[in-house]
Amino acid sequence: MSDKKRLFSLWRELYPENTMEKLDTFLSKTEQKAAAKYDGGTDWYKDAVIYSLYVDLFNKDFSGLIDKLDYLEDLGVNCLWLLPILDSPMRDAGFDIRNYDRIRADLLGFQRGYDKEDQVRVFGNFLKEAHRRGIRVIFDVAINHTSDQNPWFQEAKKSEDNPYRDYYIWSKDTSLYGEARLLFKGIEDSNWEPLGDWYYFHRFFSFQPDLNYRNPEVLLAMSKNLLYWQSMGVDGFRADAIPYLWKEEGTDCENRPKTHTIVKFFRAVLDYAQPGSLLLAEACQKPKEVVRYMGNGDECHAAYHFPLMPMMFKAIAMGSHQPIRYTLSPEVTPEIPAIGQWLTFLRVHDELSLELVYVSEEDRKYIHENYCYKPEWDFRVGEGISARLSELMQRDERKIALAYSLMLTITGSPVVYYGDEFGKFNDETYYDEQIKLTGKDDTRFLVRGHIDWKKLETDLKDPENFHFRVYQMIKSMLNTRKEHIAFGRGDTKFIDVQNADGKLPEQVLAYLRSAKDDNILVLNNLSDKPVKIKHPLPENNVFVLNLNGFSYDEQQQTFLLEPYGFVWLGVL
Repeated sequence: MSDKKRLFSLWRELYPENTMEKLDTFLSKTEQKAAAKYDGGTDWYKDAVIYSLYVDLFNKDFSGLIDKLDYLEDLGVNCLWLLPILDSPMRDAGFDIRNYDRIRADLLGFQRGYDKEDQVRVFGNFLKEAHRRGIRVIFDVAINHTSDQNPWFQEAKKSEDNPYRDYYIWSKDTSLYGEARLLFKGIEDSNWEPLGDWYYFHRFFSFQPDLNYRNPEVLLAMSKNLLYWQSMGVDGFRADAIPYLWKEEGTDCENRPKTHTIVKFFRAVLDYAQPGSLLLAEACQKPKEVVRYMGNGDECHAAYHFPLMPMMFKAIAMGSHQPIRYTLSPEVTPEIPAIGQWLTFLRVHDELSLELVYVSEEDRKYIHENYCYKPEWDFRVGEGISARLSELMQRDERKIALAYSLMLTITGSPVVYYGDEFGKFNDETYYDEQIKLTGKDDTRFLVRGHIDWKKLETDLKDPENFHFRVYQMIKSMLNTRKEHIAFGRGDTKFIDVQNADGKLPEQVLAYLRSAKDDNILVLNNLSDKPVKIKHPLPENNVFVLNLNGFSYDEQQQTFLLEPYGFVWLGVL
């Protein structure tokens, strides 16, 4: 079925009572282009090493970001995930979008009210410079909700018969959608916010009203915004909060069938205009639900593996491979479409999430007790921990490197959160500033904050400095990973290793990554004790690709992994 026919079919599923004229008119104005030609074709995301950053916190604006593209290229990055850049009052770090077709003026070096042609010039130049270095660019789009400062909402609240009223969800009965869970437990008291005699529905902050996708105008308006940025050269979009798009009374309003229809529509629109634009699912759900957002290869191309992240932390705390091996077993993680891809991460701009939607109460409690070292790190009443990777690992370089060894090698495409490559600490000053600015005690502000480049440049010249040592390790690992297709495209086969007594040491997580002729054996010691194991593949020749805390006794044919040590071995 062609993309155009697919669009009409999906439209009928969502709006059977509507004529096709609206969609036909929309598509007649949509220009079609060939797929982007440079580096990697349409499944480039499988070889991506993604770096996530806030433009302003990273280096002020897009001009400053251009200045650091060489740093990022040298680090081993080939894809940038720009955290919210669209016009916003910034009450939720930019996820409260005021205008979908405008970038925040300060990021462009302008004042509000700038000429849109200037946006094309400045942002277009940034895209050109990134692409020239082989670096793709994706960014966040919150498609579930807007800011209450969005012109749509400003119009909607004027009167009940305003044309934009139906862009949002209104009721005088706050028991409607009563089974929808409160996502910001401890921060918001309800999913309904009063406005005059009415209430509007929201799943996140009260200043972020949810969009009403029962209105076809909303779907077309959001599609138009995606196409605008695609036409400028953006390589893809992180679809924020997609499980909540379609609301149905009597349900929890998550993962509804028509939510998937909406996602398929967005994918088909992007493919219709220009194949190769990544659609990335931010679906904080169990893998069996997340896999559905890849559909049959006709929804999102990729999705975050949310449960794997906390299980990597649990495995290190326990000194056991069991949490990771179980999480990646078919029992928990179903097979994904051939064009699909998992994204792995250790830290992002949010908390270390321990939502009970994908971790058990036992796991939540264990991880929280083992990593929430300070009361102020607590988020959502025990369902998260707001701390940078270096803080969670108690600034232990061995544990940081081990965590990266897991994240970079075990499956999918990795996401590096800005600053973690040099062990950035929690930023308490920024946290205090943001509480005053937003009026919300959101502990996630601890994991954000500015990079002091002048200080960092000094730190990275000092071999005795903590940040230097972390940076050198992570940079080496990223560049090694980028050179091997097995890490992004290969199968993962867990193997059992034996110690000198023939026993199976639980603290060693071992696996083979294989794609075509690229075969790599990865060994990780998850414990704080050294462990000696027999050569797992004595019939094969192996060679070191990367290591930390590893040595080989050729005479005894044994490997020694120091506490939190690891090794990546090429296999012939």
